[in-house]
Amino acid sequence: MSPTTKESQRAELHKTIWRIANDLRGSVDGWDFKTYVLGMLFYRFISENLTAYLNKAEHKAGDASFDYARLPDAQAEFGRKETVEEKGFYILPSDLFQNVRRNAATDPNLNETLERVFKDIEGSALGTESEGDLKGLFDDLDVNSSKLGNTVARRNEKLVKLLDAIGDLPLGNFEDNSIDLFGDAYEYLMQMYASQAGKSGGEYYTPQEVSEVLARIAVAGKKRVNKVYDPAAGSGSLLLKFAKVLGKENVGGFYGQEINLTTYNLARINMFLHDVNYEKFSLAHGDTLTDPQHWDDEPFEAIVSNPPYSIKWEGDANPLLINDERFAPAGVLAPKSKADLAFTMHILSWLAVNGTAAIVEFPGVLYRGGAEAKIRKYLVDNNYVDAVIQLPPDLFFGTTIATCIIVLKKSKADNAVLFVDASNEFKRVGNKNKLLPDHQKNILDALEQRVPVDHRVALISNEEIAANDYNIAVSSYVEAEDTREVINITELNAEIARIVARQAELRTSIDAIVADLEGTK
Repeated sequence: MSPTTKESQRAELHKTIWRIANDLRGSVDGWDFKTYVLGMLFYRFISENLTAYLNKAEHKAGDASFDYARLPDAQAEFGRKETVEEKGFYILPSDLFQNVRRNAATDPNLNETLERVFKDIEGSALGTESEGDLKGLFDDLDVNSSKLGNTVARRNEKLVKLLDAIGDLPLGNFEDNSIDLFGDAYEYLMQMYASQAGKSGGEYYTPQEVSEVLARIAVAGKKRVNKVYDPAAGSGSLLLKFAKVLGKENVGGFYGQEINLTTYNLARINMFLHDVNYEKFSLAHGDTLTDPQHWDDEPFEAIVSNPPYSIKWEGDANPLLINDERFAPAGVLAPKSKADLAFTMHILSWLAVNGTAAIVEFPGVLYRGGAEAKIRKYLVDNNYVDAVIQLPPDLFFGTTIATCIIVLKKSKADNAVLFVDASNEFKRVGNKNKLLPDHQKNILDALEQRVPVDHRVALISNEEIAANDYNIAVSSYVEAEDTREVINITELNAEIARIVARQAELRTSIDAIVADLEGTK
């Protein structure tokens, strides 16, 4: 399939998805309704994924006519144990998306049918290694919610429409992996919902092109990484960028933690929809700063994150935190009202010696005083800050602020910090600024080359940063270009003199004409 065909296929899919999402939504708020559209997309995906997997095995074994979707449930039970070990879940043929959809319009208890199916899918993993990855995945897809309608009949009507709409999506033949349509559809929906939801959506979704820059920074010069991690994983899109940048087979495992339960569920669904097997990801629910869940998995070779900006945390109100091995080295905790550098210290602590971390930061952390200045002193004095990149404004959903990226490394070749001013690296697309491929390349080239460029890149020694009170704001080291027009004062004065002389000549001529006219009266 040619790239243009793929792109037109993708564009067509996106248009269809958005039309469906809007048609179905009705009275349900878009950001709430996403869980129905995305959850149903997930249900279709795992149904087709399992069917394709089992059919392929039987066809290979010589039964060319085998079709799991048409098998009686009783005959399907024989493969349950082995399939759960491999895929992490099991669905009986009658519970597959396509079969439930076929009977949906004539099922007066559709809501109960779906509720049972979702429970059974989650239940298929009970007592197995994949139990934690499936548990609660359908919790937000509440088929009995009054948001769908005031009566069971109304709700079922909406559920039929939802099944039909998701079932009609042109996602191609499942075995044809020429385009990652399910994962792509999911990402597109997340982006659209986030842009409509403003701040609430933006907190859980990092725009694709920013995700890509962060992932590329974290794996620069590598063809494979062992483990990737995001302590504020959101919907998981940042972690999944590693699969796109390196290829899924070149990422040893995907790890992350997310505090919001709904978003945590979306992140796990996102992993499945990108065909990342349950054995290859470990996502946890909870507060990373006070209750981190991956002590047994750290350190990580690549860490990317877009943590929430300036949120409150326990800080020094919790006497245990100053002795926590993640925060203790700096000798001070991030302020209670601004947890930004607490995330930074956590990330540094869990970063492998040969690893790279790329973190989106609120600009204030680069120059504010107090405890934050002391933490920056620790980071700079120990030569952990590899680079600081100033991004353009208005890249993210829900905020127009110009954020920055801090790049951390534990093994650097020099004792200096690279400052990159990328504030002009964008194009206005719709109502947001976007980092197009050329803009991304300019940022990555600057990091790779590590050489000063007037008005764009500066390489500043740690000593010089220390002398500047550990301020690491890009504007303190990269002088903005003066785009005002240079004027030659001598030439300007000569021009003014000519104009004045000409004015005098004209005045004399006008006076003579007036005198003539007055003389002829």
